[in-house]
Amino acid sequence: MRFAAALLLGALALPLPALAEPLVIGHRGASGYLPEHTLAAYDLAIEMGADYIEPDLVMTKDGILIARHENEIGGTTDVAQKFPDRKTKKTIDGVEMEGWFTEDFTLAEIKTLRARERTDFRNQALNGFYPVPTLQEVIDLAKRKGAEKGRTIGLYPETKHPTYFDSVGLSLEEPLVMTLKANGYLDRTAPVFIQSFEVGNLKQLAKLTDIRLVQLFDEKTAQPYDIAKAGGKTTYADMMTPAGLAEIAGYAQGIGPWKRLIVEENPDGTLKPANTLIADAHKAGLLVHAYTFRSEDRYLAPEYGRDPVAEYRQFYRLGLDGVFSDHPDAAVRAKRAD
Repeated sequence: MRFAAALLLGALALPLPALAEPLVIGHRGASGYLPEHTLAAYDLAIEMGADYIEPDLVMTKDGILIARHENEIGGTTDVAQKFPDRKTKKTIDGVEMEGWFTEDFTLAEIKTLRARERTDFRNQALNGFYPVPTLQEVIDLAKRKGAEKGRTIGLYPETKHPTYFDSVGLSLEEPLVMTLKANGYLDRTAPVFIQSFEVGNLKQLAKLTDIRLVQLFDEKTAQPYDIAKAGGKTTYADMMTPAGLAEIAGYAQGIGPWKRLIVEENPDGTLKPANTLIADAHKAGLLVHAYTFRSEDRYLAPEYGRDPVAEYRQFYRLGLDGVFSDHPDAAVRAKRAD
């Protein structure tokens, strides 16, 4: 194990190869510093050098796309204090949940809420300051900041729980495509990627738009919910095979795997050598954007010596095309480390 660690640390010191620079995607904004999915967090990500910002999208009762990680918003807003009587139970993607759900609120009601930090180990001082943004507000911010900075700021929306939202009559796909089209995002030249853990809605989006699509991967044994709901047996592990990647290339332009699907962990938390997923995806003509990179010690393997730049450099050397980062400044710093 010590020998493997020495090899990894030695490799991390090597210069980066002469590849196209990987994209830095502000994961829910600069969510390691500010409450996620707020205009302030997206703004900070851009200031830190992020190429793209990532709004997860859910729907309000009156059909407006807003940026929240989940449609259950009890943990990311002050909804419990402002609407205590709206607490309810629902089954989302086969899991019973209790809380407050965006599809039970109009946009006007959502706009009375303020965001709060979801994790207890990050800064809670800014809870209650920031409203919940709409997709349109995120787009407006990206365009305004792009003009200020003299560079294009891309958008990387994720459709959350599309099968569930279809079941309650609030389809995500058509409003998303219409909003992007209205803002001039039309095809594969647009600075936009649309991502999803499900398959059916990406195939539907492929018929509605020419914007680039990305198939997300969860843990190997998990299944896309729409496939599981239909009784299918396909797992994310199946989708990672050369045959699975070739099938994805028929409807998407990239994959978004959890980083530990590329560099897996041993039981003791140390790292195994990287597998061939990036190379296999590239052979299939697919980009690879991995998630989620974070700077806190709890998220860093021992080999990185508490240095997040070392982790980024390893993945950049492997040929990764982009990183989803809670701390975009570290991701940018790693690209400039030479």
